[in-house]
Amino acid sequence: MKIVRFSRNGAAPRLGCFMGEDRVVDLAASCAAYLAGRGVVRAGAIADALFPQSTRGFLEGGVATQETLAAMLHATKAGKFQPVAHPTGAVRLHAPIADPGKFICIGLNYKDHAAEAGAQIPKEPPVFPKWANAILDPGEPILRPRGEKRLDWEVELGVVIGRTARYVSTEQALDYVFGYTIVHDVSARDLQFVTSQWGAGKIADTFAPVGPCIADRSEIPDPHVLSLKTWVNGTLMQEGTTRNFIFDVRYIVSYLSGIMTLAPGDLIATGTPAGVGFSRKPPIALQPGDTCRMEITGLGVLENPVKDA
Repeated sequence: MKIVRFSRNGAAPRLGCFMGEDRVVDLAASCAAYLAGRGVVRAGAIADALFPQSTRGFLEGGVATQETLAAMLHATKAGKFQPVAHPTGAVRLHAPIADPGKFICIGLNYKDHAAEAGAQIPKEPPVFPKWANAILDPGEPILRPRGEKRLDWEVELGVVIGRTARYVSTEQALDYVFGYTIVHDVSARDLQFVTSQWGAGKIADTFAPVGPCIADRSEIPDPHVLSLKTWVNGTLMQEGTTRNFIFDVRYIVSYLSGIMTLAPGDLIATGTPAGVGFSRKPPIALQPGDTCRMEITGLGVLENPVKDA
Protein backbone atom coordinates (compact mmCIF):
# COMPACT_ATOMS: atom_id res chain seq x y z
CA MET A 1 0.00 0.00 0.00
CA LYS A 2 1.12 3.53 -0.79
CA ILE A 3 -0.31 6.34 1.35
CA VAL A 4 -0.73 9.81 -0.16
CA ARG A 5 -2.24 13.17 0.67
CA PHE A 6 -4.20 14.66 -2.21
CA SER A 7 -6.55 17.51 -3.07
CA ARG A 8 -9.07 18.32 -5.78
CA ASN A 9 -10.15 21.70 -7.09
CA GLY A 10 -8.19 23.64 -4.49
CA ALA A 11 -9.80 21.94 -1.48
CA ALA A 12 -7.88 21.00 1.67
CA PRO A 13 -5.65 17.90 1.40
CA ARG A 14 -7.20 14.54 2.21
CA LEU A 15 -5.67 11.21 3.14
CA GLY A 16 -5.65 8.58 0.44
CA CYS A 17 -3.85 5.62 -1.04
CA PHE A 18 -2.99 4.55 -4.55
CA MET A 19 -5.19 1.97 -6.22
CA GLY A 20 -2.83 0.76 -8.91
CA GLU A 21 -1.08 3.64 -10.65
CA ASP A 22 -4.11 5.40 -12.09
CA ARG A 23 -6.48 5.98 -9.16
CA VAL A 24 -6.34 7.51 -5.68
CA VAL A 25 -8.71 6.23 -2.99
CA ASP A 26 -10.21 8.74 -0.53
CA LEU A 27 -9.80 6.80 2.72
CA ALA A 28 -12.26 8.68 4.95
CA ALA A 29 -14.98 8.81 2.30
CA SER A 30 -14.45 5.15 1.45
CA CYS A 31 -14.60 4.15 5.11
CA ALA A 32 -17.85 6.08 5.60
CA ALA A 33 -19.36 4.27 2.62
CA TYR A 34 -18.04 0.92 3.83
CA LEU A 35 -19.47 1.33 7.34
CA ALA A 36 -22.77 2.74 6.11
CA GLY A 37 -23.14 -0.31 3.89
CA ARG A 38 -22.95 -2.41 7.04
CA GLY A 39 -25.66 -0.46 8.83
CA VAL A 40 -23.40 1.74 10.98
CA VAL A 41 -25.45 4.84 11.88
CA ARG A 42 -22.55 7.18 12.72
CA ALA A 43 -20.46 6.01 9.77
CA GLY A 44 -19.18 9.47 8.80
CA ALA A 45 -18.02 10.44 12.29
CA ILE A 46 -16.35 7.07 12.88
CA ALA A 47 -14.65 7.21 9.47
CA ASP A 48 -13.30 10.68 10.20
CA ALA A 49 -11.91 9.44 13.53
CA LEU A 50 -10.27 6.40 11.95
CA PHE A 51 -8.96 8.28 8.90
CA PRO A 52 -8.26 11.91 9.86
CA GLN A 53 -6.78 14.15 7.20
CA SER A 54 -3.39 13.82 8.86
CA THR A 55 -0.93 11.00 8.23
CA ARG A 56 0.34 11.30 11.77
CA GLY A 57 -3.24 10.99 13.08
CA PHE A 58 -3.83 8.01 10.80
CA LEU A 59 -0.76 6.23 12.19
CA GLU A 60 -1.74 7.09 15.77
CA GLY A 61 -4.98 5.15 15.10
CA GLY A 62 -2.93 2.00 15.42
CA VAL A 63 -4.67 -1.37 15.29
CA ALA A 64 -8.19 0.05 14.90
CA THR A 65 -7.30 2.02 11.78
CA GLN A 66 -5.12 -0.69 10.26
CA GLU A 67 -7.72 -3.42 10.75
CA THR A 68 -10.46 -1.28 9.19
CA LEU A 69 -8.23 -0.44 6.25
CA ALA A 70 -7.33 -4.10 5.77
CA ALA A 71 -11.01 -5.06 5.81
CA MET A 72 -11.84 -2.41 3.18
CA LEU A 73 -8.99 -3.52 0.94
CA HIS A 74 -9.99 -7.18 1.30
CA ALA A 75 -13.59 -6.37 0.39
CA THR A 76 -12.41 -4.35 -2.59
CA LYS A 77 -10.23 -7.16 -3.91
CA ALA A 78 -13.11 -9.60 -3.45
CA GLY A 79 -15.38 -7.37 -5.52
CA LYS A 80 -17.72 -6.73 -2.57
CA PHE A 81 -16.93 -3.03 -2.10
CA GLN A 82 -16.23 -0.12 -4.42
CA PRO A 83 -14.14 2.56 -2.69
CA VAL A 84 -14.46 6.26 -3.39
CA ALA A 85 -11.62 6.97 -5.81
CA HIS A 86 -10.43 9.60 -8.28
CA PRO A 87 -8.19 9.40 -11.36
CA THR A 88 -4.60 10.19 -10.40
CA GLY A 89 -4.45 12.80 -13.14
CA ALA A 90 -7.40 14.66 -11.58
CA VAL A 91 -5.79 15.20 -8.17
CA ARG A 92 -2.86 17.15 -6.80
CA LEU A 93 -0.42 15.22 -4.61
CA HIS A 94 0.90 16.87 -1.46
CA ALA A 95 3.71 15.84 0.89
CA PRO A 96 2.46 12.47 2.21
CA ILE A 97 3.23 13.58 5.77
CA ALA A 98 3.17 17.25 6.74
CA ASP A 99 2.97 17.07 10.53
CA PRO A 100 5.59 14.67 11.93
CA GLY A 101 5.95 14.91 15.68
CA LYS A 102 9.72 14.73 15.16
CA PHE A 103 11.72 15.22 11.96
CA ILE A 104 15.12 13.65 12.60
CA CYS A 105 18.00 13.74 10.12
CA ILE A 106 21.12 11.58 9.99
CA GLY A 107 24.30 13.02 8.50
CA LEU A 108 27.29 11.36 6.83
CA ASN A 109 25.59 7.99 6.52
CA TYR A 110 26.98 6.75 3.19
CA LYS A 111 30.57 5.60 2.81
CA ASP A 112 30.93 7.26 -0.60
CA HIS A 113 29.51 10.58 0.63
CA ALA A 114 31.83 10.64 3.65
CA ALA A 115 34.74 10.01 1.27
CA GLU A 116 33.78 12.80 -1.14
CA ALA A 117 33.35 15.21 1.78
CA GLY A 118 36.76 14.26 3.19
CA ALA A 119 35.13 13.29 6.49
CA GLN A 120 35.97 10.44 8.83
CA ILE A 121 33.45 7.62 9.21
CA PRO A 122 31.44 8.58 12.30
CA LYS A 123 31.40 6.29 15.33
CA GLU A 124 27.68 6.87 15.84
CA PRO A 125 25.05 8.53 13.62
CA PRO A 126 25.34 12.34 13.53
CA VAL A 127 21.85 13.64 14.35
CA PHE A 128 20.27 16.99 13.55
CA PRO A 129 16.66 18.20 13.30
CA LYS A 130 14.42 19.74 10.72
CA TRP A 131 10.92 20.97 11.51
CA ALA A 132 7.57 20.88 9.72
CA ASN A 133 8.14 24.37 8.27
CA ALA A 134 10.73 22.79 5.94
CA ILE A 135 8.34 20.23 4.46
CA LEU A 136 7.36 20.98 0.87
CA ASP A 137 4.87 19.43 -1.52
CA PRO A 138 6.02 17.78 -4.75
CA GLY A 139 6.17 20.33 -7.55
CA GLU A 140 6.38 23.37 -5.28
CA PRO A 141 9.45 25.67 -5.45
CA ILE A 142 12.45 25.34 -3.15
CA LEU A 143 13.26 28.86 -1.95
CA ARG A 144 16.95 29.85 -1.96
CA PRO A 145 17.63 32.01 1.14
CA ARG A 146 18.69 35.58 0.49
CA GLY A 147 22.46 35.83 0.10
CA GLU A 148 22.95 32.05 -0.16
CA LYS A 149 25.34 31.06 -2.98
CA ARG A 150 25.89 27.33 -2.32
CA LEU A 151 22.44 25.77 -2.33
CA ASP A 152 22.81 22.00 -2.61
CA TRP A 153 20.78 18.84 -3.21
CA GLU A 154 20.67 15.62 -1.13
CA VAL A 155 18.38 12.69 -1.98
CA GLU A 156 17.54 10.63 1.11
CA LEU A 157 15.47 7.62 2.09
CA GLY A 158 12.82 8.75 4.57
CA VAL A 159 11.63 6.34 7.28
CA VAL A 160 8.17 6.83 8.80
CA ILE A 161 7.64 5.35 12.27
CA GLY A 162 4.41 3.40 12.72
CA ARG A 163 4.54 2.30 16.38
CA THR A 164 5.83 3.78 19.62
CA ALA A 165 9.45 2.68 19.98
CA ARG A 166 11.64 2.91 23.07
CA TYR A 167 14.81 0.88 23.61
CA VAL A 168 14.10 -1.47 20.70
CA SER A 169 16.72 -3.91 19.48
CA THR A 170 18.21 -3.81 16.00
CA GLU A 171 16.59 -7.19 15.33
CA GLN A 172 13.11 -5.80 16.06
CA ALA A 173 13.60 -2.27 14.74
CA LEU A 174 11.90 -2.70 11.35
CA ASP A 175 8.74 -3.89 13.13
CA TYR A 176 8.32 -0.28 14.30
CA VAL A 177 8.57 1.21 10.81
CA PHE A 178 5.37 1.91 8.88
CA GLY A 179 7.01 2.71 5.58
CA TYR A 180 9.34 4.77 3.44
CA THR A 181 9.34 7.92 1.33
CA ILE A 182 11.70 10.24 -0.54
CA VAL A 183 13.12 13.21 1.39
CA HIS A 184 15.13 15.96 -0.27
CA ASP A 185 17.45 17.34 2.41
CA VAL A 186 18.06 20.72 0.78
CA SER A 187 21.24 22.25 2.20
CA ALA A 188 22.46 25.86 2.24
CA ARG A 189 26.21 25.29 2.53
CA ASP A 190 27.09 28.94 3.22
CA LEU A 191 24.86 28.82 6.30
CA GLN A 192 25.73 25.22 7.16
CA PHE A 193 29.48 25.67 7.45
CA VAL A 194 29.60 28.91 9.45
CA THR A 195 29.93 26.89 12.67
CA SER A 196 30.44 23.25 13.62
CA GLN A 197 26.65 22.90 13.95
CA TRP A 198 24.88 22.17 10.65
CA GLY A 199 21.40 23.31 11.64
CA ALA A 200 21.33 26.78 10.10
CA GLY A 201 21.90 25.33 6.66
CA LYS A 202 19.19 22.70 6.98
CA ILE A 203 16.11 24.24 8.61
CA ALA A 204 14.89 26.92 6.22
CA ASP A 205 11.35 27.01 4.85
CA THR A 206 10.94 24.59 1.88
CA PHE A 207 14.19 22.73 2.69
CA ALA A 208 12.50 19.30 2.88
CA PRO A 209 10.43 18.32 -0.13
CA VAL A 210 8.80 14.96 0.69
CA GLY A 211 6.87 12.52 -1.47
CA PRO A 212 5.12 11.56 -3.54
CA CYS A 213 3.90 8.72 -1.28
CA ILE A 214 4.72 6.59 1.76
CA ALA A 215 5.15 2.97 0.69
CA ASP A 216 4.51 0.56 3.54
CA ARG A 217 6.77 -2.38 4.41
CA SER A 218 4.83 -4.76 2.17
CA GLU A 219 5.91 -2.57 -0.76
CA ILE A 220 9.51 -2.16 0.49
CA PRO A 221 10.37 -5.37 2.38
CA ASP A 222 14.11 -4.56 2.46
CA PRO A 223 15.18 -0.89 2.67
CA HIS A 224 18.84 -1.84 2.26
CA VAL A 225 18.79 -2.71 -1.45
CA LEU A 226 17.37 0.50 -2.91
CA SER A 227 18.77 2.73 -5.65
CA LEU A 228 18.75 6.52 -5.17
CA LYS A 229 19.17 9.03 -8.01
CA THR A 230 19.15 12.80 -8.43
CA TRP A 231 18.95 14.75 -11.66
CA VAL A 232 19.46 18.52 -11.91
CA ASN A 233 18.05 19.97 -15.12
CA GLY A 234 18.09 16.46 -16.61
CA THR A 235 21.73 15.73 -15.72
CA LEU A 236 22.31 12.75 -13.41
CA MET A 237 24.14 14.02 -10.31
CA GLN A 238 23.64 11.31 -7.69
CA GLU A 239 23.42 7.57 -8.23
CA GLY A 240 23.80 5.58 -5.05
CA THR A 241 22.46 2.60 -3.16
CA THR A 242 21.35 1.98 0.40
CA ARG A 243 23.76 -0.96 0.39
CA ASN A 244 26.37 1.73 1.19
CA PHE A 245 24.76 2.81 4.45
CA ILE A 246 27.21 3.24 7.30
CA PHE A 247 24.33 2.83 9.76
CA ASP A 248 21.40 0.90 8.34
CA VAL A 249 17.72 1.51 9.10
CA ARG A 250 17.67 -1.13 11.83
CA TYR A 251 20.58 0.49 13.63
CA ILE A 252 19.24 4.04 13.22
CA VAL A 253 15.81 3.19 14.64
CA SER A 254 17.32 1.23 17.51
CA TYR A 255 19.90 3.95 18.23
CA LEU A 256 17.36 6.78 18.21
CA SER A 257 14.90 4.79 20.34
CA GLY A 258 17.62 4.57 22.99
CA ILE A 259 17.85 8.36 23.11
CA MET A 260 14.17 9.33 22.82
CA THR A 261 10.77 7.77 22.41
CA LEU A 262 9.89 7.46 18.73
CA ALA A 263 6.19 7.92 18.03
CA PRO A 264 3.85 7.10 15.14
CA GLY A 265 4.35 9.68 12.41
CA ASP A 266 7.93 10.56 13.29
CA LEU A 267 10.03 11.03 10.14
CA ILE A 268 13.70 10.09 9.84
CA ALA A 269 15.90 11.15 6.90
CA THR A 270 18.74 8.65 6.63
CA GLY A 271 21.52 10.54 4.81
CA THR A 272 22.62 11.00 1.22
CA PRO A 273 24.99 9.16 -1.14
CA ALA A 274 27.86 10.75 -3.07
CA GLY A 275 27.28 13.29 -5.81
CA VAL A 276 26.32 16.45 -3.96
CA GLY A 277 27.22 19.80 -5.45
CA PHE A 278 29.69 21.26 -2.98
CA SER A 279 32.06 18.27 -3.24
CA ARG A 280 32.40 18.49 -7.03
CA LYS A 281 35.40 20.02 -8.72
CA PRO A 282 34.48 22.71 -9.50
CA PRO A 283 31.55 22.91 -7.07
CA ILE A 284 28.03 23.20 -8.47
CA ALA A 285 25.20 25.09 -6.75
CA LEU A 286 21.48 25.15 -7.41
CA GLN A 287 20.29 28.32 -9.14
CA PRO A 288 16.86 29.88 -9.57
CA GLY A 289 15.20 28.20 -12.53
CA ASP A 290 16.84 24.82 -11.88
CA THR A 291 14.78 21.67 -11.37
CA CYS A 292 15.69 18.79 -9.05
CA ARG A 293 14.27 15.34 -9.80
CA MET A 294 14.79 12.50 -7.31
CA GLU A 295 13.94 8.82 -7.51
CA ILE A 296 14.24 5.89 -5.09
CA THR A 297 13.34 2.31 -5.99
CA GLY A 298 9.64 1.68 -5.36
CA LEU A 299 8.93 5.19 -4.08
CA GLY A 300 8.27 7.10 -7.27
CA VAL A 301 9.66 10.46 -8.32
CA LEU A 302 9.96 13.73 -6.36
CA GLU A 303 10.52 16.85 -8.47
CA ASN A 304 10.80 20.51 -7.40
CA PRO A 305 11.95 23.71 -9.10
CA VAL A 306 14.20 26.31 -7.42
CA LYS A 307 13.56 30.03 -7.04
CA ASP A 308 14.84 32.88 -4.90
CA ALA A 309 13.07 33.59 -1.61
